[in-house]
Amino acid sequence: MKPVLLPLPGNEAPAQRVDAELGRITSGAPSVLTVNTGSSSVRLAAFSLEGELLSRVASGHFSGNWNDPVAMLRAFLKGHGIEAVAAVAHRIVHGGARLTVPCRIDAAVEAEIERLAPLAPLHNPRALEWIRACRALFGAETAQVAVFDTAFYATLPEVAATYALPRALCARHGIRRYGFHGLAHQAIWRRWRELRPDIRAGGRVISLQLGAGCSITAIRDGQIVDTSMGFSPLEGLVMATRSGDVDPGLLLFLQRAEGLTPERMEHLLNEEAGLLGLSGASGDMRALLHADDAGARLAVDVYCYRARKYIGAYLAVLGGADAILFGGGVGEQAPEVRAQILTGLGGLGIVPDLDVNRAAVGTESCISHCGSAAEVWVVPVDEAVILAQAALAVTAAPEAVRVEENRS
Repeated sequence: MKPVLLPLPGNEAPAQRVDAELGRITSGAPSVLTVNTGSSSVRLAAFSLEGELLSRVASGHFSGNWNDPVAMLRAFLKGHGIEAVAAVAHRIVHGGARLTVPCRIDAAVEAEIERLAPLAPLHNPRALEWIRACRALFGAETAQVAVFDTAFYATLPEVAATYALPRALCARHGIRRYGFHGLAHQAIWRRWRELRPDIRAGGRVISLQLGAGCSITAIRDGQIVDTSMGFSPLEGLVMATRSGDVDPGLLLFLQRAEGLTPERMEHLLNEEAGLLGLSGASGDMRALLHADDAGARLAVDVYCYRARKYIGAYLAVLGGADAILFGGGVGEQAPEVRAQILTGLGGLGIVPDLDVNRAAVGTESCISHCGSAAEVWVVPVDEAVILAQAALAVTAAPEAVRVEENRS
């Protein structure tokens, strides 16, 4: 169902308002804009509404700092001839326990996203900047929709979602494993179902989203079984600048030995650790793969070892796997990393075709030998489609879904 093209302040038509901001004459059909803010980049996309169908008309990936989201939006829209915006869908990394389905962004939803910012300090604050930039550019009446990474894991089994901490403490603070990168893993799963509809209910799947942030998820017949990220996007795999799993006792030791404040500890774990901390040089996997020094080699080795260890754990949890799926910038673009992660899994019957893997750079490919116990695929991730579909579904609803209606 098509969303209504909402009026903007000043009784201007939406296309006229965008014209005024862009300095161009337009009269075209409205678009759904998607904004996907990551820890180190932002992805923008626009889809036209053609009856009941979405058609992508523009996309862009921008790395580094963005000090002026409004200016970037203007340039993107003008550069791609986007003439009117019906709705904007935002990827929100942390929705907590109260925001578990896509919903319109109103004051209460925005406040909840901000309240959760300390749990996703590299993501939620940046998403809020883009929400406010879209409001400034398109007007307060243009529908903005939040789509939460954590929602994909709302049904994570209690045994996988629970920390071994006092129950009263967990209840008081909403402490549980929430899981992240939900949109990416959902996109990978959807594509797997399209690739192998013959496998009943999708089977047992291990999906890896490897980029600046990294996570791995175990799925059985469409149901989430486990995932590596937990209460925050810090847990699990080694990432570009995030530590992943660290002994809590070590953190207590560092607080005492270095006199670290909570804020300093947060910065250390989120922005000084991971590949950057290990190598002492860079958090960019591309740079490390081309470097010829011991620090870079160790960083890559620890990164791949941690991922392989998680795959082994999830093979045990699932009782084997029908597929291992790689997505994300590193997962799609770095065959050396995939090969090193998969090395050693031959004893479990998982055998990559190293020649096919070497040639699979940014392309969808099956990279396992035909006799492998599990198929191994590179699956380019397309989160924008999921965001746009969510925007259509929410804006077609007669009422916005409010925070109070999403209590768990």
